[in-house]
Amino acid sequence: MHAHPADDVSIDYFAAGEGRSLVLVHGITESRRTWDPLLAPLIASGYRVVAIDLRGHGASSKVAPYDLATMAGDLGAVLAQEGLDDALLVGHSLGGAVVSAYAAGGPCRGVINVDQPLALSGFKDVLGQLEPMLKGGSDEFQGAISAIFDQMAGPLEGSERWRVDHIRDADQGVVLGVWDAIFASSVAELDAMIDAVAGAITVPYLSLHGIDPGQGYTDWLRARVDTSIVEVWPNLGHYPHLIDQHRFVERVTAFDESIG
Repeated sequence: MHAHPADDVSIDYFAAGEGRSLVLVHGITESRRTWDPLLAPLIASGYRVVAIDLRGHGASSKVAPYDLATMAGDLGAVLAQEGLDDALLVGHSLGGAVVSAYAAGGPCRGVINVDQPLALSGFKDVLGQLEPMLKGGSDEFQGAISAIFDQMAGPLEGSERWRVDHIRDADQGVVLGVWDAIFASSVAELDAMIDAVAGAITVPYLSLHGIDPGQGYTDWLRARVDTSIVEVWPNLGHYPHLIDQHRFVERVTAFDESIG
């Protein structure tokens, strides 16, 4: 199915199942297919599951801009088309930032953010070291992307690692568009942007990490999102939801039940 937030933009998404609405949003360079192993168990758990391709990813339009506010607006267009104003939003990596940005101003019943710390100033330091490669030639760019995901993959191995790697489609224009605000903004500007977004989130918020976001992150997030819970599943890398799929489905349903 497709939603059209603008005349020249089409957002592709998949919807199936019956029950409470659950929306899945993937990470940068990936697509809704990344969630494939989780669709059947989530549907079996009593959800109507909607999985979207972000702008510039999968079968959705590659039309700039690719900033968080625009992608959150695209998500809103899908929710509006499906008639959803109380969905549980689950986002991984970039998707975690997108669902957080949407929840700051749009209606939903809760957010699960998978392995996307909202303290982006720390990410700016990491990206800054790779900026020349990311903005270089095609080989340099692909090498930088490979280095980033090789480092974060953790124990994601075998057929599942192969599957995710083959879904990945790193388009330089899209990636640089997504990360432009991080490159172009000062630490103070990033902090102010995140404070504004996080401070507007009032729904229940689960921040689930396979890579420890560091000492003090729980307090940092609670100071901005007072409904937040931070959980670390140690040493599972960037894809805890794919490495321990059964545990993830159970955690989603338990968190949703806690919302009421």
